[in-house]
Formats: sequence, C-alpha cells, structure tokens
Amino acid sequence: MIRRLYDWTMELSGHPRAKWALGGVSFIESSVFPIPPDILLIPMVLADRQRAWALAMICTVTSVLGGLLGYAIGYYLFDQVGQPLLEFYGYTAKFAVFQSTYNQWGAWAVFIAGVTPFPYKVITILSGVTALDPVTFIIASILARGLRFFVEAGLLWYFGEPIRAFIEQRLQLLTVVFCVLLVGGFVAVRFFL
Repeated sequence: MIRRLYDWTMELSGHPRAKWALGGVSFIESSVFPIPPDILLIPMVLADRQRAWALAMICTVTSVLGGLLGYAIGYYLFDQVGQPLLEFYGYTAKFAVFQSTYNQWGAWAVFIAGVTPFPYKVITILSGVTALDPVTFIIASILARGLRFFVEAGLLWYFGEPIRAFIEQRLQLLTVVFCVLLVGGFVAVRFFL
C-alpha cells in the first residue's frame, strides 16, 4: 500500500496543479493540519530537480502565511475559549508568568518548531495566545521554515537519483521513522507544554 501511495504521489508531483496542492498543504499544516508538506515536497523535487528552489519557496511562503493564520486563531479565540478556562481553573496568574517567559524566548521556540518535527502549528497558535510580537514571529518563521525547506530541497537537488533510490529501497522503514517523528512531536507537546 505504501508503495502504491508513493508511486501515486510521484505521478501527482508532475501534475500542472501540484504546486497549488503543495502550497495548500503547507499553508494549512501551519495552523491545523497534522501532515507536513514534506510529504509532497520530497517527491516533487525528486520528480523534477530543476524546480527544487521554486518548490522550497512555495513551501516557505505558504507555511509562513499559514503560521499567521495559526497566530490569529490563538490571538482572537483565546478570549472566548482560553481565558474562561484559565479563570475556571484558577490559572490566570500562572498563565501570566508563562506568557512572560514564552514571549522572552518566543523567537527561539518559533525557530526550533519551524525546523524540527515538533508540530509548528502548536507554536503558531501559542504565539498568538501569548501575543508574541508579530514581527518577531514573522522573522523567526521565515528563517525557520526557509531553512527547513531550502535545506531539504537542496539536499534532494544535490543528491538526486541516489537519494531517490535510497528512499525507494527503504520506503517502509522511512515511513515508520517519519511516523515515529510525527507522533514524537505531538508527544513532546504533551510533556513540554
């Protein structure tokens, strides 16, 4: 089944609207969707290595824009949902301390979440909840997401066919590793936030 899905994705990566799908997934992943755009970026770069930089740019721009949606969700919905819960449980003072600490180190949190398997959407929403300076948020997001997608595209561009052969020979193992990293990111959120 994974092989069929991989072959379908490779075929889809050459479709004229594949860039729109990549941008859409990258946008929505930054705020609510659990599947990262790497699932489309990797086969799209492998299918046509000359588009590597353009595809990385699409992922970066749409991911940052999606991050702004996540920020807006946290910023605008906190008063209706989060604040009453904090008051109900008596955590308003603790949240104020957390907010101050988060905003002091928020740029690093955004950067680390942007380049690692840690769910970036959690940080985008949390940044809105704590009202992290929007300029800091945007700059950290651009640097982090750009680094992640351009390094990934660059490695795929540079290694090309050998990396494609490596992926195709170890598809099952790489799928398991990817799933473990994805789940691990969500588990990390539970333990560290």
